Amino acid sequence: MEELNLPRFQFKVKETVKGREIWDEFRKKYVVLTPEEWVRQHFLKFLNDYLKYPKSLLKTEFEIKYNKLKKRPDIVAYDNTGSALMVVECKAPEVKISEATFQQAAIYNQTLKAKYLVITNGMDHFCCEQNKKTGTFDFVEKIPVYQS
Repeated sequence: MEELNLPRFQFKVKETVKGREIWDEFRKKYVVLTPEEWVRQHFLKFLNDYLKYPKSLLKTEFEIKYNKLKKRPDIVAYDNTGSALMVVECKAPEVKISEATFQQAAIYNQTLKAKYLVITNGMDHFCCEQNKKTGTFDFVEKIPVYQS
């Protein structure tokens, strides 16, 4: 798989009848290794190992409801009270990050109400923080370190 603009991590990868699979230590199972999954696994490890988000507060690929539609955010980080803190939308490295990508994360956030939105394709990473006064999102320079 392609080298990303994230730290290098060691992953368990195996060949199966489904193709290559990667061990997801957060979901505790092997999942099909797509380019987007490669980015998701790296970003999960980055959040946990470098930004100190506890594994127990990182959730991935679960169902939420938005206007009676079923949606599946890539990663949601929670704070220690159980409220959504950050929504992360992952794309494959070759996918250009666009306004549509931000809209996708914003739709998830209509339900989750997180303080931060992060968009990554493994090469470029963007983080926005919700402005409490206006309700809009402003870009921030760095993805915040977890504060317990």
